[in-house]
Amino acid sequence: MHWLLLIISLPTGSATARMRIWRALKSLGCGSLRDGAYLLPNTPLGQEALRELSDDTVREGGNAWLLTVQAQSEKENEIYRTLFDRSGDYEELLRTFAEARKALPKLTPQKIAKSLRGLRRAYEAVRTIDYFPNEASTQAQVLWMDFVNEADSILSPDEPHAASERAIARLDLTQYQGRTWATRHHLWVDRVASAWLIRRFIDQKARFLWLDSPAHCPAHALGFDFDGATFTHVGDRVSFEVLLASFGLDQDRGLLRIAAIVHALDVGEGFVAESSGFEAVLAGAREGAKDDDQLLDKISLVLDSLYTHFSRDPQAAEMRK
Repeated sequence: MHWLLLIISLPTGSATARMRIWRALKSLGCGSLRDGAYLLPNTPLGQEALRELSDDTVREGGNAWLLTVQAQSEKENEIYRTLFDRSGDYEELLRTFAEARKALPKLTPQKIAKSLRGLRRAYEAVRTIDYFPNEASTQAQVLWMDFVNEADSILSPDEPHAASERAIARLDLTQYQGRTWATRHHLWVDRVASAWLIRRFIDQKARFLWLDSPAHCPAHALGFDFDGATFTHVGDRVSFEVLLASFGLDQDRGLLRIAAIVHALDVGEGFVAESSGFEAVLAGAREGAKDDDQLLDKISLVLDSLYTHFSRDPQAAEMRK
């Protein structure tokens, strides 16, 4: 196994730079061999991050060497891996999850949403630097999902249960124009993203009904994201992903990137860097919106921008730099 080794030294008077670089090293989860010598598994992202820190060190008047090194034996590899053991971080997270779950029934929906955002950031921060997942990471994932499900059951009591895995039939877009679409009110991640997808890519003349209860869905309306709806969770796919597959949109790079955000936030699986930011924007927009129509209009602007960004050709973007 190959490793990245960053060796740095800074002038003694560069206290501010020293602290900035140390915080960056900590956020990357670097293992410390000794003061000024830091280790990471050899990955492209790791190389890029350490190269930036190396350049930053030189700009501050210090010295930096970024090397690729190889352990001389498997025993030495194991010693290096112990530098990246996140068990202590996960233990702290488990205690936090347990305390937060006990407090859920006493919290307002706004405080529950705030707690979810904060804990998600803390959980993702550890997962991002967990280079060698073990039993502790698995246990943390289970308890995190329990917390998310408990919070969702309070915030969205009619959250759909996934239908059994099945083939999703490809539908004819022309048969779904100018229709009435219905979902539960107080829009959240999957529902608001699905409504945007419908109006933007499926039925530009769509009319929406925001239901107090799925039982109030009219027979003529196309329901989405509730049990028994025309479009809802199937297997491990959330409603947004089911709509993509149903209308042949599941090869669109921009939509797939948005789908990853929706999936991560709706079911708590997978790490997507942009998910916490989108969740915070949505929470703020929902607090400021007078109703679900206004919320959809606000978040549509955000999703339009994300779609444009995610759809950009990486090679073309690189040429513009």
